Amino acid sequence: MLELDGDEITEGRLLRVLLVLALPLLVQNFVQVANQVVDLFFLGRLSEAAVAGGALASPAVVLLFALSVYTPFVGTQVLVSQRVGADDGSGAVSALGAGLLVAAVGGVLLGALAFLAAPRLTDLLVAVQPTTGETTSVREFAVDYLRVVAAGLVAVTLADTVEAAFIGWGDSRAALYINLVTVGVNVALDPPLIFGMGPFPRLEVAGAGVALVAGSVAGMATGAVLASTGRVEGYRLGEAVRSAVSVDREEVDQVLDIGTPTAAQQATRQVVNVLMVVVVFAAGGAAGLAAYLVGARVAAVSFVPATGLQQAAQSVVGQNLGAGGAERARRATWLGTAVAVLGLAVIGAIQWVLAPDVVGLLVPELDGRGGEFSVAYLRILAYGYPAIGAAYLLEGGFNGARRTRTSLAATLLQFWGVRLPVAGAGAFLLGWGVEAVFWAVTVSNVLVAVGLAAYYRHAVADGMLARAASEAPD
Repeated sequence: MLELDGDEITEGRLLRVLLVLALPLLVQNFVQVANQVVDLFFLGRLSEAAVAGGALASPAVVLLFALSVYTPFVGTQVLVSQRVGADDGSGAVSALGAGLLVAAVGGVLLGALAFLAAPRLTDLLVAVQPTTGETTSVREFAVDYLRVVAAGLVAVTLADTVEAAFIGWGDSRAALYINLVTVGVNVALDPPLIFGMGPFPRLEVAGAGVALVAGSVAGMATGAVLASTGRVEGYRLGEAVRSAVSVDREEVDQVLDIGTPTAAQQATRQVVNVLMVVVVFAAGGAAGLAAYLVGARVAAVSFVPATGLQQAAQSVVGQNLGAGGAERARRATWLGTAVAVLGLAVIGAIQWVLAPDVVGLLVPELDGRGGEFSVAYLRILAYGYPAIGAAYLLEGGFNGARRTRTSLAATLLQFWGVRLPVAGAGAFLLGWGVEAVFWAVTVSNVLVAVGLAAYYRHAVADGMLARAASEAPD
């Protein structure tokens, strides 16, 4: 019931294909986000400074992941899916080898750079607030966390690339298993490493980083074991690793060509998020910053259906274009968009009603302004959830057709053209305070969804998918 047979992705009922492929990804993404919420849960029982330190480091860590993970992940997934759709098994293995090479080099180089730059980057982020004992504690927590994650970055990039290939082949359950192990190890190690239990030292915020890296190492090992079992016909990880050593330059170029715009898209988001953290800290202090982290963590849970459907749609669109099915790829994108919009609308309504309860459960140490800001942000975010669902799926439609640069352009306009200017102007020029930043997020989400929908219709009418289908097997 929850398996896809042979050519079902290119010939079966689209709604079933999308849901069956997306379901393990939904669970996987819930597991990943639950991991972030667990971090927040335990840090919230240390102090407000610990929560704020995690908030300060969070956009820098996600920026690091954007620069290192997304290029090999999306490049590998799209290239593998198109070659599997064209029945080119050896080409799919070669694409995985190129993705692993990109992941290894990027993880090592960017991890080393981030480790060395962590103190300077954190100093820049806290410079907007006067130096106090609280500010110093927040800074130290952020530096510790960022450095630990940077040291283990290569494990994250390699594990995610192995996972991306499974999704490209149409086996999203393997990706789920990898993430269950990753998050299980992380969650199990969080309490003893944060608080110091048994033989473990009390590392506080740094302990959350150590647990994250340990989970990624376990996930990487799980991916290798799953690949060696032969669960997916044609997925030969050993051959892919060997090919990575002597991979053709053209293969690497294709992975980079497809994946780099997505990495740039994610990096653009995170650079703006770093700047948004600065704006929030300047406008609302530690209370505003803690609320921003609460909103980000809860929103990450709420966005899970959209992200799972987006990943599924990218594989469905890619395989159908590889098989020459341009019209089926178009229908898959719009069907996925409708499902995501409806799902996120329901989730948004629930979040609006339960916002005070969610804040009380996650961060009981937050009271006064911190608690009020958190409730307000959760409710403001909820208004834009249906738009987020639409945007994610439309971007998936473009990405599956190798039009990742379109998603990048949309993100540039969303974050640099709307979100950051509106946040800065509202908070400081108009004097609306930190809630102006919260509204800037929702307004930018709605505008990008409308723009992407209009442009997707135009691009399809102009022959985008037909051209992608003719180029896909190359």
